[in-house]
Amino acid sequence: MGQGSEQAEAGARPGGAGAPPAAGAPRTLGELRAQAIEAHQAGALDAAFAAYRAYLQRRPRDSGIWTNLGALLRRRGEHLAAAACQRRAQALAPEDAAILNNLGNALQDADLLDEALEIRREVLRRRPGDADAHAMLAVTLRALGRMDEAQATAEAGLALHPADGELRVQRAMAMLAAGDYARGFPAFDARWEIGEIAKGDAPGPEWAGEPLEGRRILVLPEQGFGDTILMSRFLPALKARGAHVILAVKPPLKRLFQGVEGVDALVEIGAPRPQADFTTYMMDLPGRLGCDAARLPPSPKLRVPGDSRSRARRLLQPWEGMLRVGVCWSGSVTYKANFKRSFGPERFLPLARIPGVQLFSLYKGPLLEGFRRSPASALIVDAAGEERDFADAAATIRELDLVVTMDTAVAHLAAALGRPVWNLLAYSPFWLYGHAGEATPWHPTMRLVRQPAPGDWDGPMETVARGVSDLAARKGARP
Repeated sequence: MGQGSEQAEAGARPGGAGAPPAAGAPRTLGELRAQAIEAHQAGALDAAFAAYRAYLQRRPRDSGIWTNLGALLRRRGEHLAAAACQRRAQALAPEDAAILNNLGNALQDADLLDEALEIRREVLRRRPGDADAHAMLAVTLRALGRMDEAQATAEAGLALHPADGELRVQRAMAMLAAGDYARGFPAFDARWEIGEIAKGDAPGPEWAGEPLEGRRILVLPEQGFGDTILMSRFLPALKARGAHVILAVKPPLKRLFQGVEGVDALVEIGAPRPQADFTTYMMDLPGRLGCDAARLPPSPKLRVPGDSRSRARRLLQPWEGMLRVGVCWSGSVTYKANFKRSFGPERFLPLARIPGVQLFSLYKGPLLEGFRRSPASALIVDAAGEERDFADAAATIRELDLVVTMDTAVAHLAAALGRPVWNLLAYSPFWLYGHAGEATPWHPTMRLVRQPAPGDWDGPMETVARGVSDLAARKGARP
C-alpha cells in the first residue's frame, strides 16, 4: 500500500494492457521510440529496455523516455538505476511535476528517504490540491517514522478529497504505527477501497458489530500467513459473544489450527463456503471487537500434532547440547517490498563461527534451491525444505533455543508458541512494530532488532552476534 504509481508520458504507462511490440526493425527514431513504448506497455520489459537504450544513445535529451526507462527499472527492482534515470529526466524537464513524482518514487525505493522527502514536498508545492501528492508525502513521512506529520498530511489531503481511499489508508497506517489502535483499526477498513486486496464471495453479510449469540460467523484471511497467526488472538472474543466461529485457512495452516481456542470449525480456502449469518476478515477483528495496546489478548495456544513433534526431535537430535538457532532471511518473494526486508543466508554465517552454535534454516519457498547450492548450506542445516506445513514448522521451532528472522510468518509463529524470537526489522517496518524500541505489546517473547539507517544490516547482525554469543556462553553450549 502506498507504493506510488508512475506517471509516464501518454501511451507509456508501464504495466498497462497494450498491443504486442511492433514487428520488424524500426526505420526511424520515431518508430524506435514508439516500439519501445509499445513493448513497455505490453510487459515485454527486456525488449523495451533494449529499445529505450538504443533510442537514448541517439536522442539522449528525451525526458519522457528517461522517465519511462526509470519506471521500467523500478519495476525490475533496479532501484538505484531507476533513480539515476529519473534524475536525468528531471534535469531535462525540471518543471514537469509528473517526472518529479516518479523521481520521488524511485528515491524512496532506493532508501534515499531524506531526498525523497524533499521531492515529495516539492511535488505537493506544485500540486497543492492533488490527492496523490498528499498521499505520497504521507508515505515518505511514515517511512521516516514521523507518524504525526504523516497523519496530518493525510488529513490535509482528506479535507480536499474526503473520499480518497489512498489518503484514508495512509491516515490509518500512521495511526496504527503510532499505537492509536482505537482509531486506527476502524479506519483501516479503507484498505478495501484501493484495490490492492480483493474480497472473495462471502456466504453472509459482513459483520459490523451486531449481536452474535447463536449466530454463525465465517472468519476469512485476507493477506499472509503471518497475519492469520497474529490476529487469531481475537477469535476467542468472538466465541465469548456466543458465536459459532468458522475459520477459513489456507491448507498449510489447517493442521496447526485444528482445535485452536475460539474456533468451532475449520474450512480450507477453496473448499465450498459453509452457510453463515455473517462474514468477517481477520484484519477487521481488532476494529470490530475493540483493541487497546495496553490490553491485547494473548495468542491462543497452538496444538502441534504428535507426528510433527517426533519429526522435529529426530531432525534436531544430532545437535543436542548446542545452542540451536533457527534463521530465516527472506519472506514471500511476491510481496513487493520484500527487497527492503530480505537479504542472503550468508548474512548469518558469522553466527556459525560462534562455538557451540548450530544454525537451522527455517526458509521455505522459491529461493530454497539457490540456498541448497550455496556454501551457506554447509553450515546452516535445512530444517524447513521438507516440511509439509506450518504444523511441522511449529514443531521445529519448539525444539529451538532461539529464532532470528525477518519473515513475518516465522516471527509470529515463534512468538505465538512462546519461543524467544529476534525479529530483524528494516528501517521502515510494518506498522505493527512502530519506529522505535526493542519490545512490542503483541508478543512478550519477541525482541525487535532494527536497522539504524535504511539498508544497514551490518549493525543489526552485529547486535545479533553478540546476543547469540552470550546465550551460548550462558547455556554452556558445546561444539
